[in-house]
Amino acid sequence: MTVWAAIVVVSDRASRGEYEDKGGPGCEDWLRGVVTTPLSITRHIIPDGRESVATMVQQLVDEEAGLILVTGGTGPAPRDETPEGVSDVIEKELAGFGEEMRRASLLEVPTAILSRQSAGIAGKSLIITLPGKPSAIATCLNAVFAAVPYCLDLIGAGRIETDPQKIEAFRPKGA
Repeated sequence: MTVWAAIVVVSDRASRGEYEDKGGPGCEDWLRGVVTTPLSITRHIIPDGRESVATMVQQLVDEEAGLILVTGGTGPAPRDETPEGVSDVIEKELAGFGEEMRRASLLEVPTAILSRQSAGIAGKSLIITLPGKPSAIATCLNAVFAAVPYCLDLIGAGRIETDPQKIEAFRPKGA
């Protein structure tokens, strides 16, 4: 079973074609460099805002995307409402993801405390919010991805394996 990973880029400017999206390709490149099992990846670019994020994420959950990475819109600016949109959809919050992503990011930039990364589960989907900058995306995914394969197992999203030279997926013995 191929796991479907959906990447949602949240950006007013990129959705209008005024700005070259770098977050979506950054997420996809990172996944393709780490995940060794077949992975179907789609990318979507939407405008900022709580409603646009909730609508897109809910659609992807309904279509059973196993992993949904939402990049952008996680800062404190007025239009940054990605965490609120995702919270309208998730059934269970996984607070440790946000805590660990901020901890790892703080080792690189002091403004990481302004970031509102989060994660949660809805149906058979694991949803992770990420910053928009490719280097920050990599920092965050490097910090949490060891737990992602087992989480996908637990929620019935499918099984993925990782390149242990890059990220060693953790699963309890026998899992």
